[in-house]
Amino acid sequence: MDLTRFTEKKTGELIKIDGLLVSSHAFIPKPLPISLQFPESTWRLLADAQGAIGALNGVGKYLPNPDLLLKPIQRREAQLSSELEGTITNPQQQLLFDFIQPRQSKDKSDQDILEVENYRRALVFFRDIQETYPLSLKLIQMLHEILLKGVRGHDKEPGQFRRIPVQIGRPARFIPPPPHLFKEHLYLLEKYIHQEKTIPPLIDAFLVHYQFETIHPFRDGNGRVGRILLANMIAQSQQMTPCWLYMSSYFNEHKNEYLDRLFNVSADGQWDEWIEFCLNGVIEQAKDTLNRLDKLVNLSKNFKERITTIAGSHRLHTIIDELFITPIVQTSRLAKRFDIRYPTAQKDIDKLVDSGILIMLSNTRPKTYINVDVFKIIFEDSLDAQT
Repeated sequence: MDLTRFTEKKTGELIKIDGLLVSSHAFIPKPLPISLQFPESTWRLLADAQGAIGALNGVGKYLPNPDLLLKPIQRREAQLSSELEGTITNPQQQLLFDFIQPRQSKDKSDQDILEVENYRRALVFFRDIQETYPLSLKLIQMLHEILLKGVRGHDKEPGQFRRIPVQIGRPARFIPPPPHLFKEHLYLLEKYIHQEKTIPPLIDAFLVHYQFETIHPFRDGNGRVGRILLANMIAQSQQMTPCWLYMSSYFNEHKNEYLDRLFNVSADGQWDEWIEFCLNGVIEQAKDTLNRLDKLVNLSKNFKERITTIAGSHRLHTIIDELFITPIVQTSRLAKRFDIRYPTAQKDIDKLVDSGILIMLSNTRPKTYINVDVFKIIFEDSLDAQT
């Protein structure tokens, strides 16, 4: 770790440690709360960010069935959060893998896909449990265990805080607190999260995110845990139900700046720059999600208009709704889902194929059909990046 980059404005203490590849120094952040005076530009950005969240939340509240559109947004977040950690998967392969049930596998491509699926499971778990189980260190450990189950990092004590020193990057770009010091700071962070504060809640969420990533309590998976916590802190503080806003896409697009901003808070006390970077991200992501939701709503209306004159359209409406949760269909599963005969289920699929809503994937057994329109709206930028 380059100690010359740390100035008198640093937000913590450098201490000499042993136990890594070489003797070095670790950074110990000062506990929250901190005293901050933001410039006028930050307050303007905060107002814009809260307005963007309000617009997104407003649309979400008036959707007839928010879960239908939440699931694809969560799939997108899982894909991009894992990509930020260097795990790149093909979105179509990801959907197929999820559809046929994830399994234990030593194949790297399957491992990568399962890592993304674990992230989606953790999002769902956190959403389902947070009303009855308050945010705590124990809950954070539970999230970590879900994320690392059966994937890269499964041998690094899933669900357990680290007991050894770690470094970020080789050579070390940053060295977080050693085990005998970080636990105290983690308990203080848990206490801080539940305190009454005067700082705006949206800004506070990014202070907590910085603190968690700097403490770095796990051997692996800290970024993924931190981004799930961040999304839910934003949602709770802004009365966003369900959680529509995720930051991984923005952090992924600006990865180097994201890492630099985090480091510069530690090394040079650059809180204003960090907060403004994050608020700009909130504005960008809220607008992006609102645009995708608008496209999905219009697509649903378009699909249902196409089948209004088709016999049995009531069941077809339900099938279309469920395409937004999982845009993949197989005849046998459809028959089981609606308790109908296989030929009847196949006729339903044929009607949707004839209407241009489904297409059959090649080289799949049993036959598998996909709705590419939903798929493209959710993953269009990921698809562009892979072509």
